Amino acid sequence: MSLKGKVGTEIEIKSPPEKFYNIFKSQAYHVPNAAPNHIQGVDVHEGDWETHGSVKIWKYTAEGESGVLKEKVELDDANRSVTLVGIEGDVMKDYKTFNPIYQVVPKGTGSLAKLSIEYEKLREDVPAPNKYVTLMVNITKDLDAHIMKA
Repeated sequence: MSLKGKVGTEIEIKSPPEKFYNIFKSQAYHVPNAAPNHIQGVDVHEGDWETHGSVKIWKYTAEGESGVLKEKVELDDANRSVTLVGIEGDVMKDYKTFNPIYQVVPKGTGSLAKLSIEYEKLREDVPAPNKYVTLMVNITKDLDAHIMKA
């Protein structure tokens, strides 16, 4: 059995792809306001809010458990894709690699959000990170509502 894998899902959102992508690209400080039940804070550790390679620290709640993820952001403007490369944090107790990916593509008047996590488990008994995909879905729905009422 392989320790490496990828889990994910797709959901339709009402937000235009550029607006959704720009939140993660340059305005991540809005995420705790838009999704307070899921994200309790985000701070820049190195760099700034909008530069590829900047490091941020996220405080989150997944399935009732609080955690912290320190990540280095990778931006792909052409594909409207943001990869959060896990560096440190609670998930790194179970995963050697943990890279959540948010990608948005145009669909009708809104977007299709493709949410996935590329990972490598440290041990066979570690479950796939499905609860974190659920967290990404919840954040995406909250951000979509936030963007649409703005």
